[in-house]
Amino acid sequence: MKISDILNTGKITVSCELFPPKHGSGLSDAQNIVRDTAALHPSFISITYGAGGGTSDYTANLAAEAQKHGIPALAHLTCVSSNQQAVRGVLSELAAGGIENILALRGDIPNGQPFPADAQYRHACDLMKEIQKFGNFCIGGACYPEGHPETESLEKDIESLKIKVDCGCCFLTTQMFFDNNILYNFLYRLLNHKIEVPVIAGIMPVINGRQIARICKLSGTILPQRFRAIVDKFSDNSAAMSQAGIAYATEQIIDLIANDVRHIHIYTMNKPDIAGRIISNLSEIFK
Repeated sequence: MKISDILNTGKITVSCELFPPKHGSGLSDAQNIVRDTAALHPSFISITYGAGGGTSDYTANLAAEAQKHGIPALAHLTCVSSNQQAVRGVLSELAAGGIENILALRGDIPNGQPFPADAQYRHACDLMKEIQKFGNFCIGGACYPEGHPETESLEKDIESLKIKVDCGCCFLTTQMFFDNNILYNFLYRLLNHKIEVPVIAGIMPVINGRQIARICKLSGTILPQRFRAIVDKFSDNSAAMSQAGIAYATEQIIDLIANDVRHIHIYTMNKPDIAGRIISNLSEIFK
């Protein structure tokens, strides 16, 4: 089933993101994680694509595994280190596996090197054009409520999103954020630029205080003072940090839904139990 159809039913949707193993030896465990996540009955399961396409084989495998359990899959695809032949090979594999949805991303430039001068794909929109030419995929894109880390300005960032939509992007999934007001301001800017595709709010439950500083540094995400206080207080107590992180994410989602943000994406970090606790907390709200 195409995600554009799922998002346009008018119902609240809850999706989960997983990442493939770096080595084939971890594939069996990853398949179990997909199975346990599918048991939560998310609207769809998103499977990431390693830097430089390093886990691309496993992305297709796990996307097929999700669909085997009756859950639509969203396969990530990055293009920065790929050529047309490689991209079309992945598209053929996904199509053969019955995968109908792709999150099209530029991807990170490996090892901080200068952008390759001979790159066939320089932006996510270039990849979206390629996918459109291939045909029969629902294409999603990423967006950054606080601005892409490399953008010149928030205005330029919005203009880039408009180009994505014009190139066939049917929906947008946000980078994680911890202050809902940032998302509300972002959504207003999108509407002001006539960008009206569905936006899925990306929520990351922080259960490890030591990891969050690194994650925020890479993504440019701002931690509000209220959340900083939680990390400072509980980061040395893993059980308390987990409980507090789940409670904070739960509160965020309640506020989002109360303000008519109807599509929620949980960055699970391959922990179905964490996603399960959030979904359980909101079982009546998600009905």
